[in-house]
Amino acid sequence: MGIVPLDRAREAAGETGLDLVEVAPRAKPPVVRIMDWGKYQFDQQKRAKEARRRQHTIDIKEVKFRPRTDDHDLAFKLRSARRFLRKGKKVRVTVRFRRGELRRPDLGREVLTRVADELSDMSSIESRAGGIENRQLTMMLAPNREE
Repeated sequence: MGIVPLDRAREAAGETGLDLVEVAPRAKPPVVRIMDWGKYQFDQQKRAKEARRRQHTIDIKEVKFRPRTDDHDLAFKLRSARRFLRKGKKVRVTVRFRRGELRRPDLGREVLTRVADELSDMSSIESRAGGIENRQLTMMLAPNREE
């Protein structure tokens, strides 16, 4: 409609039964649009809901070990890790140390290496264990992409 006085713009919006919405308040002169505000808000909410629905969240499951975890216990926890990986979730493998166990961090690294070897058919290592942080070693496994 071009540059129109505010009163005339309100009249035009009232005649059509729509709302007068300010689009760019800082512009000289301010820019307004005649539109159905309720329908616009509904469309925005619908788009936001659709975007949330399509958003992919990454679930991380954790499996905890000790440096001297027995073979049977290790196998049991590996089954859980396999189940998580099959469902497409990432798995954080943690080895927690107590008291004197901290003197032998190599035992914890052996556990992580063994777990990585056992699960190498269905996962890849996303991040390896660096140093010991908060009395624990961690490693992140991601499921292999199936093509």
